[in-house]
Amino acid sequence: MNVAQAMAAILKKEGVELLFCYPSNKVIDEAALLGIRPIVVRQERTGLHMADAYSRLSSGRKIGVFAMQHGPGAENSYGSVAQAYADSVPVLVIPQGYPQRVAGIKPNFSSAVSMRDISKSAEALGIPAEVTNIMRRAFSQVRNGRGGPVIVEVPNDLWAAELPEPENYTPVSVSRYGPDPDDVAKAADIIIAAANPVIHAGQGVHYAQAWEELKELAELIAAPVATTLPGKSSFPEDHPLSLGSGGLTYPIPVKTFLDAADVIIGIGCSFTETLFAVPVPTGKRIVHLTLDPAHLNKDVFAEIGVIGDAKLALRALIGELRARSFSSAKGAENAARIKQARDAWLAEWMPKLTSDEAPLSPYRIIWELMQATKDERTIITNDAGRPRDQLTPFWISREPLSFIGWGKTTQLGYGLGIAMGAKLACPDRLCINVWGDAAIGFTGMDIETAARERIPILTILFNNGGMATELKNMPSAIKLYDAHRISGNYCDMARAFGAYAERIAEPQEIAAAIARGIAKTKEGQPVLLEFITAQETAMSKL
Repeated sequence: MNVAQAMAAILKKEGVELLFCYPSNKVIDEAALLGIRPIVVRQERTGLHMADAYSRLSSGRKIGVFAMQHGPGAENSYGSVAQAYADSVPVLVIPQGYPQRVAGIKPNFSSAVSMRDISKSAEALGIPAEVTNIMRRAFSQVRNGRGGPVIVEVPNDLWAAELPEPENYTPVSVSRYGPDPDDVAKAADIIIAAANPVIHAGQGVHYAQAWEELKELAELIAAPVATTLPGKSSFPEDHPLSLGSGGLTYPIPVKTFLDAADVIIGIGCSFTETLFAVPVPTGKRIVHLTLDPAHLNKDVFAEIGVIGDAKLALRALIGELRARSFSSAKGAENAARIKQARDAWLAEWMPKLTSDEAPLSPYRIIWELMQATKDERTIITNDAGRPRDQLTPFWISREPLSFIGWGKTTQLGYGLGIAMGAKLACPDRLCINVWGDAAIGFTGMDIETAARERIPILTILFNNGGMATELKNMPSAIKLYDAHRISGNYCDMARAFGAYAERIAEPQEIAAAIARGIAKTKEGQPVLLEFITAQETAMSKL
């Protein structure tokens, strides 16, 4: 048995079913022989994005794996590894490396060295017989603790190296850890004393699958719940205590209730200061339940930190509160306040959400998409820029993991791979990506991947013929050189790649086009619906 065969056998034992990849990398062929399906993409970024979503949709129970060639393949992957690192997504990345003889000579790229700052761990195989130990460490890192990309680089000349004995590998165990009871008691003290507590929930709730516990705590203490973008759908947004999700834009009740809170309870979140999160108001008492102690007091001061898996921490906190016979009687009152604030906010936006103007309002398209998918089991994501800012405040997520949100670093073109990875993880769901004409310019070639690999996703494209976000950012460049203009007939491009595509310009055509698109995905065909929109700059934020 050689190194490539041993590594493929380990992937198989760890339950890997799909290998997202771009050749050449010797593990691809050996994995295929063991029944691991290769998904070959048109560029490395998209493959890693697909692996990213594949991990997210199982809360890290199934790990997305990406393999690529050395040199340019590894270099092209850097941005997507950085994205997974920023969003704490557990993925295993297997870059081929340069032959050992020239591996350390400039300008040859070393993934194990260059990706160390954007990965949870990074190792290069140096001794063939160590492949089992390295893979054991890699899977232990990717399955335990806070998520992140794990790098295992294999020099090109070691794939065929024979091992001194047959591969002998046992899959790693998954270990969760829970909080200190004293910290739980202190957190309960603060919550019981709170007049207006608000919960701030992040994606740690998804990875711990602590959805029911989050709901139980919210109802027990009658706390309104806001989620981060990565945490969106961790709490049902049709629940009377839901405020919605906060990013660069947000439903206005998110910020108003956070501002009015005396205690903010962070659950499964990092409180990272970023443009793509609602700022945590100062002067609040903070209770922070987090898996990673490195997040405590990083960007906000926490009066008490409760370290551990979100499910275990929530169970402990709920148990402590119930042991003290505590429950709040303010549930109906807070629900009424939330409804009043939400109704007032939505009333202000209904003219845009129901606009009959042409070019189309992107908000009208979002509204029609919401109506069309009410009876569908849906997973939706967005791309960077205006599609994210327009979609996330208004989209109502009712089931866990039905919205794939992301932030901190936001690469254009990310949403396409995320939607494809989601569809492969959950083939029974309608998987949707909402993106713009800037984003499709980055990864649009991988529509061909969706067609070739039979991944029937629905992509909603806002084509406003330019970069609306930049209208205020580079006025001289726009005035002198029309620098914001980008254009194309993306419908024709998608058809050429084998997808079903339509171009829609009139408001009365929106609903029927979406219905046809959904029907085509059920027939097994990827769909691009290209909507000709206005350069909308209005955003829901204070």
